[in-house]
Amino acid sequence: MAEVARIDKWLWAARIFKTRSIAADACKNGRVTIGGVNVKPSHTVKAGETVSVRKPPVTYSFKILKTIEQRVGAKLLPEIYENVTPPDQYELLEMNRISGFVNRARGMGRPTKKDRRAMDAFVGPSLEGTFFDDDWDIDDEEE
Repeated sequence: MAEVARIDKWLWAARIFKTRSIAADACKNGRVTIGGVNVKPSHTVKAGETVSVRKPPVTYSFKILKTIEQRVGAKLLPEIYENVTPPDQYELLEMNRISGFVNRARGMGRPTKKDRRAMDAFVGPSLEGTFFDDDWDIDDEEE
């Protein structure tokens, strides 16, 4: 086990990103920080540091327990890092999941029929016919 590791390799090996190139792109685009400072993919990390990874809408935080550069099985991840993400970030993720289609991402195109039905169910039952009463008359109120 090396005492230091490149951040892009560590993010990939710890299964935070699916590929090393995605991890490197995240570093280049400023989505990976250590101590509030954006890092390059070649930045070296050591045990004890806390890495923050922004995957919108949530910012995950991980405390490095072991520096590795080779991918390991999912069962060994508790030995590699400790998830120190604040609970409010998970609440934000849950709220985003619940809200569903209210804030559709730009460029997603028109909603499908299934999406439209889900939006209608989320907004509430149909209020058709409840706003106007054809039998109601102002003269009836005065009597």
